[in-house]
Amino acid sequence: MTPIRAISYLEITLQVNEADREAAAGVYQQYKQPFLDTATGATSKDLLIRDEDVQVLHGFDTAANAQAYLSTELFTRDVVGGLSPFLQADPEIRVYETA
Repeated sequence: MTPIRAISYLEITLQVNEADREAAAGVYQQYKQPFLDTATGATSKDLLIRDEDVQVLHGFDTAANAQAYLSTELFTRDVVGGLSPFLQADPEIRVYETA
């Protein structure tokens, strides 16, 4: 029997006007590969565009690595800096663990 591997997710929900979603998606695309290449424990990054908001779902090997990513320059300077002009409210940030 293969052991079950826990996965952690960092979910960031963004309030972005529909007219700005293409530009916000460009920020996502710009930093997706650097995130996957440099964020400790990163396993995936997906953009979810919904009628009411935009979500970015980041996969990590542990919740601690997901939480630590929020303090990196890639997140605080690059991603947040790039998205700031498009945000209508503060992002909602949650960390989840699976079993």
